[in-house]
Amino acid sequence: MKPAPFTYVAPQSIAGALGALGEDAKALAGGQSLVPLLNFRLARPETLVDLNAIDELAYVRKSGGTLRIGALTRQATLLRSSVVERGWPLLQRAAAQVAHPAIRNRGTVGGSVAHADPAAELPVALTALDARLHVRSAARGARAIAAADFFRAPLMTALEPDELLVEIEVRPLPDGARAAFVEHARTRGDFALAGAAVVRSGTDHAAIALLGAGPTPLLAPDAEHALCRGATPAEAARLAGAEIDGDFRRALATELVRRAIERATAA
Repeated sequence: MKPAPFTYVAPQSIAGALGALGEDAKALAGGQSLVPLLNFRLARPETLVDLNAIDELAYVRKSGGTLRIGALTRQATLLRSSVVERGWPLLQRAAAQVAHPAIRNRGTVGGSVAHADPAAELPVALTALDARLHVRSAARGARAIAAADFFRAPLMTALEPDELLVEIEVRPLPDGARAAFVEHARTRGDFALAGAAVVRSGTDHAAIALLGAGPTPLLAPDAEHALCRGATPAEAARLAGAEIDGDFRRALATELVRRAIERATAA
């Protein structure tokens, strides 16, 4: 199939993109998610706003100890970044699981986040890292949204139609923090059936985010608190999986959380 007719614009700046966005417009970044939706006519925007000429949206840098990622940054860039490797290795471990190299070379960090697929790796990792997502609107200006509040339902976020995700902010990890990302897919590069991102720093801090366990990335606060109180990986994993629907999915998620906790502990 082919897309329904639309008007194509390719702004050269963030301001130009914001001026083109609205109720009947869609932003195009890497295109891996949006283009299939267009071709199947599951998305029928009147205007397609191509962001790829906006160089100011493509960067990875450390500022005041905080990691800042431009929304147009390619996923492969995370894998090559020494800044990310030294301070936020969980993002690299999650990005390495995204599909195949050709997809990662074109797919963007912001595109993955804004698409909000519950089986996507980067949204889960960013939720575990308590990232802040910076968005802008020509009418209302800028605002920041916590990752835990950004994802609302499958393919639905807190973004308004005229808002653009411009930057992902990830604060420094606690001292001594270690991280792990584990997922299971039927074949390498396929959509994951389940997964877990874990950040752990002794008994002071623990974060567990689940992939494929619900309509959005899910945090597991009971399991996090248990880890900080000295629970074993198996005990914390059982708490993380306790409220997941379906015996198979619950058992799979529980096992993956256990592995992720053990890897984070041993890292």
